[in-house]
Amino acid sequence: MCAVLLRKVITKDEASLWPAITDPAKATVKQELMNAIQEEPERSICHKLCDTISELGAGILEEGGWPELMPFMFQCVQSGQARLQENALLIFSQLAQYMADAFIPYLGTLHGVLKQCICQAASSEVRTAALKATTAFISTIEAPQERDRFQDMLPDMLSTLSHSLQTGEEKTAQEALEMFIEVAETHPRFLRKQLAPVTDAMLQVAEADSLEDSTRQLAAEFLVTLAEAREKAPGMMRKLPNFSTRIFVCVTGFLLDIEDDPDWHLAEDEAQEDAGQGELFDVGQECLDRLALSMGGKTILPAASQVLPGYAQDQDWKKRHAGLIVLAQIAEGCQKEMLQQLGPIIDLCLAGAQDPHPRVRWAAFQALGQLSSDLGPDLQTNQHAKVMPVMIGAMEDFQNPRVQAHAAAAIVNFSENCSSDIMPQYLDGIISKLLILLQGGKKMAQEGALTAMASVADCAQQSFVKYYDAVIPYLKSILTGATDKSHRLLRAKAMECISLVGMAVGRERFRQDAKGVMEILVSLQNSALDDDDPISSYMLQAWARLCKCLGQEFLPYMQIVMPPLLQSAQLKPDVRVLDADEENEDEDDDEVETILLGDKKISIRTSILEEKATACNMLCCYADELKEGFFPWIEEVAQIMVPLLKFYFHEEVRKAAVNTLPELLLAAKLAVEKGCGKDISWLKQLLDFILGSPVDKESGSGFLEALRKEPEVEITGYMLQSLQEILLAVGELLEAHQLAAIVEELRQALAKSEERRQELKERTKSEDFDEEELELLMNETEQEESVYDGVADCLGAMLKKYHTDALPFVDQLMPLVLPTLASDRSAEDRRIAICIFDDMVEYAHANGACLKYLEVFMPHLLAGCIDENADVRQCAAYGLGVAAQHLGGSVQPVCQDALQRLIRVVQHQESRSKENEMATDNAISAIGKICEFQGGSMDISQALQVWLGALPIRSDLAEALIAHEQLVRMVESQNRALLGNNNESLPRIIGVFGELVAAGEDLLSLELKQRCVAILKQIQSSMPDSINQIVAALPPESQSALKTAIA
Repeated sequence: MCAVLLRKVITKDEASLWPAITDPAKATVKQELMNAIQEEPERSICHKLCDTISELGAGILEEGGWPELMPFMFQCVQSGQARLQENALLIFSQLAQYMADAFIPYLGTLHGVLKQCICQAASSEVRTAALKATTAFISTIEAPQERDRFQDMLPDMLSTLSHSLQTGEEKTAQEALEMFIEVAETHPRFLRKQLAPVTDAMLQVAEADSLEDSTRQLAAEFLVTLAEAREKAPGMMRKLPNFSTRIFVCVTGFLLDIEDDPDWHLAEDEAQEDAGQGELFDVGQECLDRLALSMGGKTILPAASQVLPGYAQDQDWKKRHAGLIVLAQIAEGCQKEMLQQLGPIIDLCLAGAQDPHPRVRWAAFQALGQLSSDLGPDLQTNQHAKVMPVMIGAMEDFQNPRVQAHAAAAIVNFSENCSSDIMPQYLDGIISKLLILLQGGKKMAQEGALTAMASVADCAQQSFVKYYDAVIPYLKSILTGATDKSHRLLRAKAMECISLVGMAVGRERFRQDAKGVMEILVSLQNSALDDDDPISSYMLQAWARLCKCLGQEFLPYMQIVMPPLLQSAQLKPDVRVLDADEENEDEDDDEVETILLGDKKISIRTSILEEKATACNMLCCYADELKEGFFPWIEEVAQIMVPLLKFYFHEEVRKAAVNTLPELLLAAKLAVEKGCGKDISWLKQLLDFILGSPVDKESGSGFLEALRKEPEVEITGYMLQSLQEILLAVGELLEAHQLAAIVEELRQALAKSEERRQELKERTKSEDFDEEELELLMNETEQEESVYDGVADCLGAMLKKYHTDALPFVDQLMPLVLPTLASDRSAEDRRIAICIFDDMVEYAHANGACLKYLEVFMPHLLAGCIDENADVRQCAAYGLGVAAQHLGGSVQPVCQDALQRLIRVVQHQESRSKENEMATDNAISAIGKICEFQGGSMDISQALQVWLGALPIRSDLAEALIAHEQLVRMVESQNRALLGNNNESLPRIIGVFGELVAAGEDLLSLELKQRCVAILKQIQSSMPDSINQIVAALPPESQSALKTAIA
């Protein structure tokens, strides 16, 4: 205890007494610690003394504060006394964590000492301590050439592990395995030169049935950790012969650690769902998931194909069960490859759903549910006719309620990725079975039925109206009748289901029941609920859905809803920081997650974080739905959300805060406009508070500072989207210094993204880099592209708000933007760069302000409009159109070339495919703009006929309105180039008008429709026979629309 207390008072930075101690006292403490290490007989106390010496030495050694320590340690380790050797080696291993580079001058000596201790020491404690010190130096030394001095010790390190296993010292072996895992995590490439023997040794341990589960688990963890080392050793494990098959077979074998426990069949609650599963079963599931994600489908699926057919046909139910669990676990990582074999994979699952053993049937629905999530919506689109009848049929299995419930759960997964046009054909069967379960099933099956009903309603939307009257009475009866403690979750799920059904059928249909439902919720909220009652968290979400359903009619309930919601949003994280070897009373609590970080462990109660995240998301929902009606809570919610931008304990909380702030500003703006009692200065203060001070970048708080410090690339992308929304909503209130601060944050975001891209590029130079690694790397590149896209959107918002005044700010980012036009950059990068120029032309063309970039960008617009990538074609074609419209004679020299290129796009045989239709629509619109605004000095008759022949535009609705208005305008002005000789284009024009009138408001405004009709009536009065002949030749739908309009 004295050693522990001494360490706490002399080594903790803030509370350390060491600086206040006199030099003679310091010398005494250091000497006594070295004496104690030599004299203390108790091994556990020696370890505490080692901890104290290590932490003190780490703080003072490099400054020359303990020159005696290093010679003393070498003296101990070379003394031949096992106790002193172990102590010195433990101190070496701990000091390496703090100051590894300080040992580089001694590495030659250290190497010899460590090798001697590992190879020759009689004591297993000394060998283990030497291994610990060796792995510590390998893990912490950054310079590869210095680290490689220990290469020749790898066989000796493996021998230490092997010796422990052979002598039955499995606890020692487990310590050794943990040290190997540390090397795999920090410097996996260190193992590359001897990868085959290292992995073979570890596979033998993982495969050995005779060893303890914990030992096998650690060996598997080492191997999976190496497979996951994509940043530091990309592709290394995929290149190792037979590794993928062998590790796959090994961890799949872990899934056989399961027994048919009677508690599983009782199906009293979800807690027994894992009954009979051993420790290795959970390990096997996790390893399969991680291997599939890290090694990819091209590696893992072939291994699975060798194993699973045999498992599926095996007499042992455990193997049939395991094969189905494998499919569920690898689906996320093997998505692309599994989609190519979707039919046979689904057939395996459907065969499992008919298995005589209920646990195998349960596993089949586990697989079908997970595949529905990971392979949707392709699975739903192509396999629904095979899958849905089996899922529906399984809900009749009253002999096995757990299977019933899991079939309902699989329907939930299926519904989430299912289009609303597929679901209706199955609703009769699904709803009837779910209602039977609600009336007569076990509680767990009833809970599953409610979740399935909610999910199906959410998918079916208006198609669910047919079943509303049959379903809602059951839901209300559960809500009012399931009052005892054992039915709390059932009641909570009924609440969830009612709110989702209400959203599906809509306000008008739900209104008659809404008041009664909300009165029940008010009563529940005012009652004294237990802290662990699930009603509380379900209610947060149910209120928000009811608000979304009822809109402004929900406002009277907000005074009831908001207090507990605000309380949940302000929950403090329950976090405990302990020493790694301290007892943690929450270790076995499912709601507590423990993370090891160096010599500390951090325990976090995740249930509190999840409640907080839910509450924050609901606040965002209310602000979005109620707009100015949310006014009474805007300031309080802003005060809560701004600090949460840096809530690093939970990503969902940060995302919710990021999404909420633009909604608050928009609601505040609408409230001011509608006379809430506050003026524009209040809105400005709110904006300033949210953005934060750009002056003090270190201590400041707010959105801009949070953007600068955000560690996750994905959330950086969300933040940039929200910043764009803020600019569009209230950008006119920003001052010059705030705009400058925003642009600086955009510049930093882009620069950091480019640095990360360079790091990704470096990984491609690894000798093991392969095609599959490239595919995995592309996912990370896409995240960086989303950051760039977010920056471009913000620039677009600034240009839209400030026009030419925004150009000086945009100029600051051009050194980072222009290189992304290069041909070796991704199509998405090139698209984004072109979009930035498009915005400059559209919003900052006055007085030729943006012309300075025309020479740089125009070649990329011309090349881009015929690019292989449809998205690049779309933005390039759009840019050519707006340039023709706004830049006058500056673009005249390229217009003929541009027209020829755009005509090629429009006339391409694949121009109307789904992938190409948006690009084609923009090309059509661009042809029209060039003809109208640049056609004075060239022959545009052919281009106009191509343009007219391609109308109407149907996919890009914004361009549709522009192009169709242009057509009407040109006909009204009797444009001869369009009408042709003797009005030869008139039949085509009337045909287009017919399609437009039949299509309705999507393709033309009401005002434009009236102009179309006026033209048609004028033609009818001047040439009735001609128009009748033309109309008669049109499709029936157009004929009918035109006759009705003209009449």
